[in-house]
Amino acid sequence: MDLGRDAAQGVERFMAAVVRKQLWKRIFLNYELYVFLLPAFLYFAIFHYAPLYGLQIAFKEFNPVKGIWGSPWVGFEHVVRFFRSFHFWTLIRNTLGIGVYSLAVGFPIPILLALMLNEVRNGAFKKTVQMVTYAPHFISVVVMVGMILTFLKTPNGLVNQLLRVFGGRAVAFMARERWFWTVYVLTGVWQNAGWGTIIYLASLSAIDTEVYEASIMDGASRLQRIRHINIPAILPMIVVLLILDTGHVLSVGFEKIYLMQNPLNLAFSEVISTYVYKAGLQSFQYSFASAVGLVNSAVNFVLLVTVNSIVRVSGETVLW
Repeated sequence: MDLGRDAAQGVERFMAAVVRKQLWKRIFLNYELYVFLLPAFLYFAIFHYAPLYGLQIAFKEFNPVKGIWGSPWVGFEHVVRFFRSFHFWTLIRNTLGIGVYSLAVGFPIPILLALMLNEVRNGAFKKTVQMVTYAPHFISVVVMVGMILTFLKTPNGLVNQLLRVFGGRAVAFMARERWFWTVYVLTGVWQNAGWGTIIYLASLSAIDTEVYEASIMDGASRLQRIRHINIPAILPMIVVLLILDTGHVLSVGFEKIYLMQNPLNLAFSEVISTYVYKAGLQSFQYSFASAVGLVNSAVNFVLLVTVNSIVRVSGETVLW
């Protein structure tokens, strides 16, 4: 019995050694590919995984003098403090409201734009529209916000001048708190819709032209081809991106909101990310800010897993 078991273990060790040798041989033969992947690996390791070490300060009363290890543990005290804070419901309302608003308005537009551009047969016009729509994506956030504030300036901004041309009156968009969500979402669509369209156009370009030709011969109209050919072709990509976007519904961009904030719209523009910045870096409450950020990330993770599970039940393409 013992001899048989030892022999089996010896065979397993031998096979494991052979597999390791073959693995290292494949890595050596394809080392260019691994060198190509090395910068991306280092980026995620340094800037995404290494900082996870500092998450423990969310459960400590962090003291820079004592360091992370020397600071005393306080458990979930900072999380409870955040839930009991009078800022809590305002932050949840603004963060969730802006996130859902952005998803509801911004998610369908690239799909519609891709379906329309796919039907354009004039190549020059199609390329021009693509360039004009995705060019704003490459504008820095600071420049973008500067353009937004200039366009909406009262009373001489471009938007207010157009309103007066059509018989309206100038509106102080950035001074009226209830306009903040709409301004943020619509300018986000302007900046990102064209870039999102590229993904769907790539999926549409993979459709075999013979499918279109067969549908035309069968008498299918353009709308019928879009409904029965184009939409099913991009549906897996739509589902995947919807899952990812839902998982980031509370990760409202910090830079743009912070630059657009002012004392007059703060009641509707203060979100979790800006609150974490102010509490952590401006008020030096490092542990409290880390706890708030951790709660935000945890909720996003739960949303991502939940939506992915729901989609899996429906039988559509899922992330895992």
